[in-house]
Amino acid sequence: MTPIAFAFAHSLPEILLAAGALVLLMLGVFRGGDGRDWIISELAIALLGAAFLLLFFEIKGSAVVWDGAFIDDPFGRFMKGLVLIGAIVSLILSLDFMRREGIDLFEFPVLVVIAALGMLMLVSAQNLIALYLGLELMSLALYVMAAFHRGNVRASEAGLKYFALGALSSGMLLYGASLLYGFTGTVSFAGIAQAFQAKPSLGLVFGIVFMLAGLSFKMSVVPFHMWTPDVYEGAPTPVTAFFASAAKMAAVAITVRLVMTAFPGAAPQWRQIVVFTAILSMAIGAFAAIGQTNIKRLMAYSSIGHMGFALVGLASGTETGVQGVMIYMAIYLVMTLGTFAAILSMRITGTYVENIGDLAGLARTNGPMAFFLGAMMLSLAGIPPLAGFFAKWYVFNAAIQAGLYPLAVIGVLASAVACFYYLRIVKIMYFDEAAPKFETASPAVTAVLAVSSLLTVFFALWPGPLVSAAGAAAKSLF
Repeated sequence: MTPIAFAFAHSLPEILLAAGALVLLMLGVFRGGDGRDWIISELAIALLGAAFLLLFFEIKGSAVVWDGAFIDDPFGRFMKGLVLIGAIVSLILSLDFMRREGIDLFEFPVLVVIAALGMLMLVSAQNLIALYLGLELMSLALYVMAAFHRGNVRASEAGLKYFALGALSSGMLLYGASLLYGFTGTVSFAGIAQAFQAKPSLGLVFGIVFMLAGLSFKMSVVPFHMWTPDVYEGAPTPVTAFFASAAKMAAVAITVRLVMTAFPGAAPQWRQIVVFTAILSMAIGAFAAIGQTNIKRLMAYSSIGHMGFALVGLASGTETGVQGVMIYMAIYLVMTLGTFAAILSMRITGTYVENIGDLAGLARTNGPMAFFLGAMMLSLAGIPPLAGFFAKWYVFNAAIQAGLYPLAVIGVLASAVACFYYLRIVKIMYFDEAAPKFETASPAVTAVLAVSSLLTVFFALWPGPLVSAAGAAAKSLF
């Protein structure tokens, strides 16, 4: 196999999405009409599904291609699979919502495909330039998606806030990358790792700080979380689901890859940053959500807290810790998509509602939805034997094995606090006076909610495939 063919063979999903995005864009433009065309969304879902299948048919093993800029390994394939699942389900959830809101334009699915392409490139980045290109390709599409509902003031405000703060975070990340390049003379992760074999200089430490600050914004961890509640609330709900699922998978994946492959010799330095952000994120996510009345804002603070829990596993700096992070993100993806499917089922007289009070008495007006959403809430709280409990168990176990006992204790306490607002939703659904009944949700939204809930409830019966796949993927980083 020639070098170029070898490189193509190891980057088939990315090539397919790049070509497919161009085809979908041209198809949408030349079909004319008013731009509202369901066929583009259907084709985008099929395109993302084909890219997902290609992950299983790529050449096995690990390979660094495209002049050292791109790596194809089990870790990348695992996280890319999560990204694509998040993108596919978010698009499925968007079909009915976009049509009802009158914004079912062909540009939206094209933007989802472009953002997914950026995420896949980001996950497989093997040098600083590839990392930045993937990050910006993803971010530019997300900025537009946040403000996609142009007639809605909240959506426009969300897009502007996300763009302004995102530009700031990109500048911080780029400055950190320039420091690393200036002090090491290379942009490749392997070259940077060699430079860290000696005691890291102050300039290198500053480079690490700025790089992690930029990535922390994409993960929405404290203290770079300020955009999250407003953007989650203002953006169209399917866009919020995409932010909370696929985008988080890519951000966490590149953070894990960066610290494990580029900064292994600076573990004491980056571990302090990760521990600090994990503690603050768990605390803010637990306490700030208590007073929320809008369920999308509550999910924003929940997301902040859950990213803090994921960072607990990363703080250990071990293979077990990375495996725990991957298991956590996979389970978090299912729980998040299921919860947003429930939010998209909250529609009264043709209007989507977001207040938690609208869920009152749901058990009497729509028993199956109350059961499914209740399962999501209990799992997000970490109640055994649901999947969310095992997600936290794996990251806390990794922290304990690494001797980070205080971090694990703080995580457990934050989990206990967070139980309050999750259980409050269950209490409202089952014990409060019934609010007006929701309209029947679309079959696709109902299916996503049901499947996510069942996966969450019955995960304990068959955890082996996910655990073994995450273990093999984590091993490829070491």
